[in-house]
Amino acid sequence: MGEKTDRNLAIAFAAESKASIRNKAFAMKADAEGYKQIARLFRAISEAESVHARRYLMLMRGKISSTEENLETAFQSEIRANVEEYPKLIKDASDEGEEAALKAFSRARDVESMHAELYKKAMTHMLAERESLYYVCQVCGYVAEDEAPDKCPVCGAVKSKFKLVE
Repeated sequence: MGEKTDRNLAIAFAAESKASIRNKAFAMKADAEGYKQIARLFRAISEAESVHARRYLMLMRGKISSTEENLETAFQSEIRANVEEYPKLIKDASDEGEEAALKAFSRARDVESMHAELYKKAMTHMLAERESLYYVCQVCGYVAEDEAPDKCPVCGAVKSKFKLVE
């Protein structure tokens, strides 16, 4: 595949991924405001954007490998985000006095390191064929293994704010 096409696939993947998440957020807002049909439309288009993103990802060379290699890639990505990316975002938000962004970036950084640990454990579990349940805090993204905590260790959200991921 050509260099421009590779670059364009990465750009299209990022754009479609963002559109999918944005439309999910729009759907949540429409639901909260009582616009069920509009929320349904946003969710449908969000899913369509995810289809596009997955297709572009599949076309990008070397982005999807064996599950073991994918776990290692995901682990390294979480470490990189925690060590290289979030510290810069946190510093900029702090320098500009943007407290809400500072809090969001700090929580995300903390959660990224926990995600890395989950990937590391999953590598071991894969060999042992151990199964786990995962609960995701809908406030900060913390992932709990096997059962949701009474209180999120990152943001303090109550147990009811955790969603079981199947």
